[in-house]
Amino acid sequence: MSRSLQKKSPIQADWWTKTCAGVILGLTLALALSGLFAWFGPSGLAAPQKVQFVMWIIAPIWMLIFSLVYLFRTGLRALLWLAGINLIAYAILFAAPLIHCT
Repeated sequence: MSRSLQKKSPIQADWWTKTCAGVILGLTLALALSGLFAWFGPSGLAAPQKVQFVMWIIAPIWMLIFSLVYLFRTGLRALLWLAGINLIAYAILFAAPLIHCT
């Protein structure tokens, strides 16, 4: 048997952390991104058909984030990156009424 076959890397032990990061922080990020689209998308909040689109776009964004979270090297990196992106997204979302009115 060759040496390359013997040195298989084991399954990473932090996949639980990555999964929790994808489920919790992925959902909050998807909510924030859909809210940003509602504010800054075409016609702003006044568009009548935008409500349904914003509601239905949450799941695909969440699943995209949830599937990409496993590309991080460690669960801690996934948590830190998603938490940081969440902070930025929610800061912009909460500042959206101020930004949109000016």
